[in-house]
Amino acid sequence: MTTYQFHDEYTLAETAEELGKKALSLGLIPSFLVRHFPDSRQYYIPNQEESEPLTPEQAYLRFKKLVEKSS
Repeated sequence: MTTYQFHDEYTLAETAEELGKKALSLGLIPSFLVRHFPDSRQYYIPNQEESEPLTPEQAYLRFKKLVEKSS
Protein backbone atom coordinates (compact mmCIF):
# COMPACT_ATOMS: atom_id res chain seq x y z
CA MET A 1 0.00 0.00 0.00
CA THR A 2 1.34 3.39 -0.98
CA THR A 3 1.60 6.01 1.75
CA TYR A 4 0.78 9.56 0.76
CA GLN A 5 2.39 12.26 2.82
CA PHE A 6 0.69 15.55 3.56
CA HIS A 7 1.20 17.96 6.42
CA ASP A 8 -1.31 20.75 5.93
CA GLU A 9 -4.31 21.72 3.84
CA TYR A 10 -2.17 22.81 0.88
CA THR A 11 -0.22 19.55 0.64
CA LEU A 12 -3.43 17.58 1.18
CA ALA A 13 -5.01 19.42 -1.77
CA GLU A 14 -1.91 18.75 -3.90
CA THR A 15 -2.01 15.06 -2.98
CA ALA A 16 -5.72 14.87 -3.80
CA GLU A 17 -5.04 16.43 -7.19
CA GLU A 18 -2.23 13.95 -7.90
CA LEU A 19 -4.52 11.05 -6.97
CA GLY A 20 -7.22 12.49 -9.23
CA LYS A 21 -4.78 12.60 -12.13
CA LYS A 22 -3.79 9.00 -11.43
CA ALA A 23 -7.44 7.90 -11.31
CA LEU A 24 -8.01 9.72 -14.58
CA SER A 25 -5.02 8.08 -16.27
CA LEU A 26 -6.18 4.65 -15.07
CA GLY A 27 -9.61 5.27 -16.60
CA LEU A 28 -11.38 5.11 -13.23
CA ILE A 29 -13.09 8.47 -13.73
CA PRO A 30 -13.98 10.23 -17.00
CA SER A 31 -12.82 13.65 -15.79
CA PHE A 32 -12.48 15.90 -12.77
CA LEU A 33 -12.36 19.61 -12.21
CA VAL A 34 -10.55 21.61 -9.56
CA ARG A 35 -11.73 25.12 -8.78
CA HIS A 36 -9.00 27.16 -7.14
CA PHE A 37 -9.91 29.89 -4.68
CA PRO A 38 -7.47 32.06 -2.71
CA ASP A 39 -7.97 30.03 0.45
CA SER A 40 -9.30 26.65 -0.74
CA ARG A 41 -10.06 24.28 -3.60
CA GLN A 42 -13.19 22.48 -4.68
CA TYR A 43 -13.17 19.22 -6.60
CA TYR A 44 -15.86 18.06 -8.98
CA ILE A 45 -16.15 14.55 -10.39
CA PRO A 46 -18.84 14.71 -13.05
CA ASN A 47 -21.41 11.94 -12.98
CA GLN A 48 -25.15 11.65 -13.25
CA GLU A 49 -25.87 11.04 -9.58
CA GLU A 50 -23.78 13.63 -7.81
CA SER A 51 -22.48 17.05 -8.73
CA GLU A 52 -21.74 18.54 -5.33
CA PRO A 53 -18.25 19.98 -4.84
CA LEU A 54 -15.86 17.96 -2.73
CA THR A 55 -13.47 19.39 -0.17
CA PRO A 56 -9.80 18.41 -0.47
CA GLU A 57 -10.35 15.86 2.31
CA GLN A 58 -13.34 14.29 0.57
CA ALA A 59 -11.57 14.26 -2.80
CA TYR A 60 -8.46 12.66 -1.29
CA LEU A 61 -10.50 9.87 0.29
CA ARG A 62 -12.58 9.24 -2.84
CA PHE A 63 -9.56 9.20 -5.18
CA LYS A 64 -7.51 7.09 -2.79
CA LYS A 65 -10.30 4.51 -2.57
CA LEU A 66 -10.64 4.35 -6.36
CA VAL A 67 -6.91 4.00 -6.98
CA GLU A 68 -6.45 1.36 -4.26
CA LYS A 69 -9.37 -0.70 -5.62
CA SER A 70 -7.76 -0.82 -9.04
CA SER A 71 -4.42 -2.07 -7.70
